[in-house]
Amino acid sequence: MLNSFERLLLVRGVPIFKELRDDFLVRLASIMEERSYGVRETILVEGQEGRSMYVICKGVVRVHNGSRELTLYKRGDFFGEMSLFDSEPRSASVTAIEPCECLVLTQQQLYEAVDETPGIALNLIKILSGRVREMNKDIKARDQEIRLLKGEPITQIH
Repeated sequence: MLNSFERLLLVRGVPIFKELRDDFLVRLASIMEERSYGVRETILVEGQEGRSMYVICKGVVRVHNGSRELTLYKRGDFFGEMSLFDSEPRSASVTAIEPCECLVLTQQQLYEAVDETPGIALNLIKILSGRVREMNKDIKARDQEIRLLKGEPITQIH
């Protein structure tokens, strides 16, 4: 369990919250629920409804679609944020690969933060765009590897 000061430092380090005033950060950090997960425990399941995001306090998680690994996240990283905005089913599963502790932010808590500081929404958009770009690069690199293995010519796609 994190004490209130450790919670504040962790939440302050999350890029989407960098625009928040300290008094709001203190309040936000104090109301976020702390949850623990064991090794190989599923945190989020692809396709299920979600209305919360997670900030990792301790441990490492694996983000994946079935057996296909998308990325790994560690302390200070966050995941699950897309469903806060569109209330759509989770786009990927998340599994703890080490004992893991997370702070959980609900949709309502985020909306209150955005009402107070609209810059949070811009920070989230920048981060989500960066994640999509990174995934696109990974997909492109994997496609080129497959073409190489098949002996096909590699073309540059812009």
